[in-house]
Amino acid sequence: MAAAKSKVSFKITLASEKSQPFKVITVPEDAPFLACLKFAAEEFKANAATSAVITSEGVGLNPNQTAGQVFLKHGADLKLIPRDRVGSCSRSSAIQRHVLTM
Repeated sequence: MAAAKSKVSFKITLASEKSQPFKVITVPEDAPFLACLKFAAEEFKANAATSAVITSEGVGLNPNQTAGQVFLKHGADLKLIPRDRVGSCSRSSAIQRHVLTM
C-alpha cells in the first residue's frame, strides 16, 4: 500500500474586490504553484496570465516553485491580484501625459 502524499491548503482572497471573496484550495505538496495560481484565477474568473499572488503583507510570490515551498515560506493566507486592475498604465495615456507636459 502506497503512503498518502502530504497536502497543503491555501486560503486565496481576491484582493481586487471590496467584499474580499476567498477560495480554499487543497493540493499535493509537490504540485507546481503555477497550477494553483491558474486554478484560483479561473475560480475568480480572472485572467491567469495577468494575475499575481501576494502574501497578506504584500510580498509578491514567484510561482515557479512547489506548493509546499510556498506554504513553508509564506503560509496559507494569500491574495490574488488581477494585474490589469492594479497600477496599469497604457502606453498611449503615458504618451499623452508626456506631450501635455511639454
